[in-house]
Amino acid sequence: MTPLEEPRVSVVIPVKDEGDTILWCLDRIVEGVKLPVEILVVFDDEHDTTVPFVEKYAAADPRVMAVHNTSGRGPARAIRFGIAHARAPVAVVTMADGSDDAEQIDDLCKLVERGVVVAAASRYMSGGQQIGGPPFKTFLSKLAGLTLYWFGRVGTRDATNSFKAYSTDFVHDVGIQSETGFEIGIELVAKARRLRLRTAEIPTIWLERAKGTSNFKVLRWLPRYLRWYRFAFGPRMSLERLQKVVGKDIDA
Repeated sequence: MTPLEEPRVSVVIPVKDEGDTILWCLDRIVEGVKLPVEILVVFDDEHDTTVPFVEKYAAADPRVMAVHNTSGRGPARAIRFGIAHARAPVAVVTMADGSDDAEQIDDLCKLVERGVVVAAASRYMSGGQQIGGPPFKTFLSKLAGLTLYWFGRVGTRDATNSFKAYSTDFVHDVGIQSETGFEIGIELVAKARRLRLRTAEIPTIWLERAKGTSNFKVLRWLPRYLRWYRFAFGPRMSLERLQKVVGKDIDA
């Protein structure tokens, strides 16, 4: 891809002090994605240890950009900022730790191009797997994902996984209210369900990060996940109604 070529997919990677670990992640994405792509590495702090490595990488590959999030700290705001600045009609959110399979980004993008608004990489469907990770976090995630799938009919067994592709038009229409953590994944799945828009999934194998320390905080972020979990079970809404409700009381 040349700098003048329009991307078909924007890959959004929120980071916090990943250091040189980001190089491994970027190598896997560059190698795995065959579609025209832009890779937005979104950081909060100008002194983040990830930034020098991303800037050096970007100097050699114009598809990669270091993006300073000026909308507030935290992964939710970084993801929101990245999607807002994506040039492609499809945005894929993936983690900097290499736990996601970069070769599946093309497939997720193509599902959105075929008409779904959310395409999820699912650890909990047939063919999917999670290797490693804290047992309590895994239990809660799987419980939420499977109950939302079977009883909420959200279209994916893995609503909590951050590794998803989104129609950027859909995201711009419904907005993102998440302020903390990685609950954007379940928020947008819940909104798609309330609007009765299509969500699809493909199996993925998630591997616990090999380097660095996870920034995921289960207990601190759990209440926000629960609010969007409950929201997914509500009746069908119009876009206009959803836009009015979510900014005030998402339990409506």
